[in-house]
Amino acid sequence: MLRAFPVTPDIGKSLAQASWIDLVDPTPAETAAFEKAFDLRVPTKEELSEIETTSRLQVDHGALYMTTPVIIATGDVPWIAAPTGFVLSKKVLLTVRFVQSTIFNSVSKDFNAERLEPAQAYVCVLEELVDHMADLLEASSQALDDASHVIFRQENLQRLSRESSLLRQLLVRTGRTSERMARLNYTLVCLDRMAKFTIERAREWLGGDQISRLQSVSADIASLEQYAEGIVNRIQLLQDAATGIINVAQNEVMKILTIASVAGIPPVLIAGIYGMNFKNMPELNWVWGYPFALFLIVLTTLLPLIWFKWKNWI
Repeated sequence: MLRAFPVTPDIGKSLAQASWIDLVDPTPAETAAFEKAFDLRVPTKEELSEIETTSRLQVDHGALYMTTPVIIATGDVPWIAAPTGFVLSKKVLLTVRFVQSTIFNSVSKDFNAERLEPAQAYVCVLEELVDHMADLLEASSQALDDASHVIFRQENLQRLSRESSLLRQLLVRTGRTSERMARLNYTLVCLDRMAKFTIERAREWLGGDQISRLQSVSADIASLEQYAEGIVNRIQLLQDAATGIINVAQNEVMKILTIASVAGIPPVLIAGIYGMNFKNMPELNWVWGYPFALFLIVLTTLLPLIWFKWKNWI
């Protein structure tokens, strides 16, 4: 799909007059139309997926070729890092992507009826992307607040065994958040490189306002990176806490089993001794032999329990 801004009734005849071209999963015909109108090449999907900095930031025939992954997040669907390309020249801004994104749609609404400078459109898109990253960080922070409330609530101390399943689910959720933070942080790094690269290579034909706004974008990204780092630290803390609480619950179970086994050994030993039925056992014909054995069994069961209680182990 090819979209040209500002929007005109006949895009085909006025394509060269557009200041911003947005290509979404372009067809060969749309790619050829852009290249013919502006004498600039359209990056392929394979080129947009390159991870080397030299591949992501290039200058070719006076135009800046830049790529970055853009986070696509919708509800509970796993985040997608969609490769996105930017080609910025004095005459036009080209954005190339292969996944639909509301970010570009929201920017285009502001420029449907007026002509804008390519650099202005480029800065607006970057600002919208940074705002989108900030929204995702805020949502992730809120999710961690909810997880923290569940992990550290006082009721966990009374019902650890029943909370273990919930804590395991929280571990999975925080693990996914950690993976999302890694993707988001990489996107922020790429956006910061793009902003600085644009200032460095296009300073001669960028307006002072655009340079100032790009510097602000870079400063906002730096603050978001610090915020993301704090979220990553919180994730590690919550994962350690959830793992620790699960371990405590397992240790409680093991402690109960250990106490039961220790308290059960003496009675079993006594019952085993008096259950051998040898002919010359003195207690075999004793009238009080059975009550005496029962008394020993009860006594040897209670003594370990009293000892554990005195030591405050139970």
